[in-house]
Amino acid sequence: MKTVDIVESNRLKMRHGEHIILRLTYISRYNNDNLNGEVTRILEQAQQNNERNGITGALVFNHNYFLQSIEGARPVINGLVRKLVKDERHHSLQVIECREVEQRHWSKWSMKYLIPSEEKKGLALKFSTGSEFNPYLMSTNQITMLIDTLSEL
Repeated sequence: MKTVDIVESNRLKMRHGEHIILRLTYISRYNNDNLNGEVTRILEQAQQNNERNGITGALVFNHNYFLQSIEGARPVINGLVRKLVKDERHHSLQVIECREVEQRHWSKWSMKYLIPSEEKKGLALKFSTGSEFNPYLMSTNQITMLIDTLSEL
């Protein structure tokens, strides 16, 4: 590629915000009408799409709730949000946090899958307000600490 082409490509990216990294954290409820194995397929599809689109992230799932934190170029994340809102595999989507970041926190994974299992239940409850894991009842800080803690295991 010629130097002029590279400069022009970089200029266009800057105009559209591709150089700005967003971190989006959201929660949603799993649609129980989905077929068995749907979560595995969602994860595989997310990993492939995210790698292709330069998205990194972590997904916490416990058969009732999705809790996800993703990072990528601003226009890519905005496009993904539009798709997530229309995705019938989950519902009641709530954005917990969306902000620009200087560097990626989840740079190791196209999508890290974290499950609050029985042995990790204590960790999930450590950051919850009740006796059951329910991210809708957690603050942004509690959600961030939970994802960080699970991702380090």
